[in-house]
Amino acid sequence: MIKTQNLTKNYDGLLAVDDLTFSVEPGEVLGFLGPNGAGKSTTMRMLAGFITPTSGTGSICGHDISADPLAAKRELGYLPEGAPHYGEMTVGGFLDFIADLRGLTGAHRKSRLDYVLGRLQLEPVIAQTIDTLSKGFKRRVGLAQAIVHDPKVLILDEPTDGLDPLQKHEVRTLIGEIAREKTIVISTHILEEVDAVCTRAIIVARGKLVADDTPAGLKGRAPSGRLEDVFRAVAA
Repeated sequence: MIKTQNLTKNYDGLLAVDDLTFSVEPGEVLGFLGPNGAGKSTTMRMLAGFITPTSGTGSICGHDISADPLAAKRELGYLPEGAPHYGEMTVGGFLDFIADLRGLTGAHRKSRLDYVLGRLQLEPVIAQTIDTLSKGFKRRVGLAQAIVHDPKVLILDEPTDGLDPLQKHEVRTLIGEIAREKTIVISTHILEEVDAVCTRAIIVARGKLVADDTPAGLKGRAPSGRLEDVFRAVAA
């Protein structure tokens, strides 16, 4: 469902992503971990078609992200860090705009909009402008736009950032529910999130893949059995 082969991004001599190769299968929830500056967000932006790789390839559901970007994006829901950015729009207006972009029509459009508004508890703020929302509500609106078209693949950059403990639990439950039918990549700095929702985890450092295992397998690499200790050791 997601595949990269020697994916590389060089910014004028700064090697942000270095020859990265991995794949993600249907039904997997992949935790994408690494210290700040490791290349996580750059990798996600390349897979989502926001930036172009310097070299190497990537694909979403068999569609090359460079050669066939529109087909790849149709299969993808993407939550970038800090989204959404249309602060002057109301929540309802913004989600209608996304539904238009995704080509949703008729009863299916109404069903999907009703689903995301209800599942992410956005009805109370549907008429508010996004600028007036709390950080937690903004994150929920971002999640809603990522899943409104029921994509096969989800790429989520810090999906629970800014949420309170109850909201984090609700979002993790949602991810667990939809993971049965989708392929999901989650970038997170919250290591407990990996244990809570991920079936597999990759750790990158300085743009390179340094570990790839199940959460239990990664924890087994440290005498303490703690994921934090493995992360410190391999990402150092």
